[in-house]
Amino acid sequence: MIPFGWHYWRGQSKNGYRFKITLSRRGIPSDGGGIYVFVRRWFFFFLEPLYVGQAKNFRERLYGHEKWPRAIYKFGATERHVLRVVTQADRDSIEEDLIRGLDPPMNKVLVVKNAKDRPVHETVDRFWWVRNRLRLFSRRTHARS
Repeated sequence: MIPFGWHYWRGQSKNGYRFKITLSRRGIPSDGGGIYVFVRRWFFFFLEPLYVGQAKNFRERLYGHEKWPRAIYKFGATERHVLRVVTQADRDSIEEDLIRGLDPPMNKVLVVKNAKDRPVHETVDRFWWVRNRLRLFSRRTHARS
């Protein structure tokens, strides 16, 4: 929880992912791709994720990102966190897991509202199915009381 080094973000599946904190352009990796998070830091220790995305190449994607100005001026973003992920399938799975778990304000596309919005990836889908069944069960028991 320091302004440099590493930070762990947890997704909906409760898996932890270790991100490198980058405060400037120099901290962005020059090669490779993965997952990135726009973050607002409150009172030095408290971090709020604002946007989760993926990139095939960090430099090409994060230099001049179309959502970065909005993240700074409207949401108060202070830094970017990056995680290198090699394969596209892993990037898709991790991105979906983080968006569903963190629910960042700038990512409202993958918010689950009904059964048609079920997750695509197997591990996240399994967690979603169990959680929905528990909610349905708890609603039925409360309705009977």
